[in-house]
Amino acid sequence: MGLKGFVEGGVASIVAGCSTHPLDLIKVRMQLQGEPAVQSLRPALAFHTAASHHIHLPPPRVGPVSVGLRIIQQDGAAALFSGVSATVLRQTLYSTTRMGLYDILKTKWTDPNTNNMPLMRKITAGLVAGGVGAAVGNPADVAMVRMQADGRLPPAQRRNYKSVVDAITQMSKNEGIGSLWRGSSLTVNRAMLVTASQLASYDQFKEMILERDLMKDGLGTHVTASFAAGFVAAVASNPVDVIKTRVMNMKVEAGMAAPYSGAVDCAMKTIKAEGPMALYKGFIPTISRQGPFTIVLFVTLEQVRKLFKDF
Repeated sequence: MGLKGFVEGGVASIVAGCSTHPLDLIKVRMQLQGEPAVQSLRPALAFHTAASHHIHLPPPRVGPVSVGLRIIQQDGAAALFSGVSATVLRQTLYSTTRMGLYDILKTKWTDPNTNNMPLMRKITAGLVAGGVGAAVGNPADVAMVRMQADGRLPPAQRRNYKSVVDAITQMSKNEGIGSLWRGSSLTVNRAMLVTASQLASYDQFKEMILERDLMKDGLGTHVTASFAAGFVAAVASNPVDVIKTRVMNMKVEAGMAAPYSGAVDCAMKTIKAEGPMALYKGFIPTISRQGPFTIVLFVTLEQVRKLFKDF
């Protein structure tokens, strides 16, 4: 494998990340529903009433289609790709590392006699690869979350980052270098869960399909196994993803206490204010993204491997 595995995984991840970016943006906006800044927004069909100035109701929760349409109405269709430069950088750093490292561990830990790797070894390889990749890619992850979430803020409060480089530069200048690793423990935990559940379950589902002769090794098997892997990854990672999004997106002003003191504080405040199911906010766009993302990831990876097989 060596460097070749990192390049193959990186190319496939960038293609998958860019093609599903709008779904990821919608997921982030939905995960932030219920926080104070969103109260200034209303569903597209809301009506003005005199009572609305005197009765304070929690902001209504809207679905992914409504969120997507609202973004297009307010900022145009191009807004669905807000932060895509950060996605490219994140996939280059995070996914290239995790995919390449997972392949190296998979090669070393596969039984040469059976050509299979036990499930626990797959999970361990995914945990290690995901954790290392997340630590490398956290600055791009913070920038991506902020750029995706910026449009939900009132114009006067928007950060208006021009690009991922501008976002990282401004964060370093205004909030310190440490802000680039804000929520890093959550990023690492989420990445470990996603990589272990996504890559390990893909390999496991694929082996089960082939061993039971349900389908031949081809596009149908790859699509089926990858969509199942995407569902497992979405269920496992969504609660951590919600907390990660909120911690990364919080605005810390000089002399003011931060909205959340950490991951546990954010989780407790979220559950107390919005109920335990708030940890699964954005689940529909999460699974809607994880499914296509995983399918595009592995189908592209197979094609890239064919292109690079002679190198």
